[in-house]
Formats: sequence, structure tokens, C-alpha cells
Amino acid sequence: MSLQLKLNMKRRSASSCPTQKRMYDSAILAEQALLDLQGRVDFRMGDGPVGVYKCDVCGAYHLTSAGPVNPLLASKLQDGKIARNREANRWLDKFKGRGH
Repeated sequence: MSLQLKLNMKRRSASSCPTQKRMYDSAILAEQALLDLQGRVDFRMGDGPVGVYKCDVCGAYHLTSAGPVNPLLASKLQDGKIARNREANRWLDKFKGRGH
């Protein structure tokens, strides 16, 4: 996870949106968070976030599991980058004693 993304998440944790979703300052930061999350968590088919949107309530960006798959996410899924990141994270968890 990039330093900018971590700083954005920390700063936004002090703010809140009535939707209770994590807030991102820009579409780019939300997209980075989407890719990071997809690379860390092995979601079941049809589960998990697939896109980003600008909230009409708070003006920040959120992740969503509804709607079309984000084009960058789709390309990373297609070229195997997300699967490689998931596998790398599974091994990291095993080395840290958190895996099965």
C-alpha cells in the first residue's frame, strides 16, 4: 500500500460519511485502494468491491461491489497481476503465522 494511500486513509478516518463507507480524496486513491484490496483478499466470485464512485452525500470517493468492473481492475485480473498479488500475500501470511 502506498504511503499516500495510507495517509489518505488515516486522515479520512477522522471524517465520516453517513454511508459508513471508507472515504478517499480522489478517484485515483480509491482505485489504488481497490487494487490493493483485491490483491490482498481472495473474494468469492461476485463478492467484494469492483469499482469506485463519487458519493453524492459527502463528495468523497468510495468502493462499491455494484456496477461494472473498474477497467484497470479488469486488466489486472485479466493479466494475472491480482492473482499473483493474492498468492504473494498468502505466502506472507504463512510466514507471519497467520495462514493455514
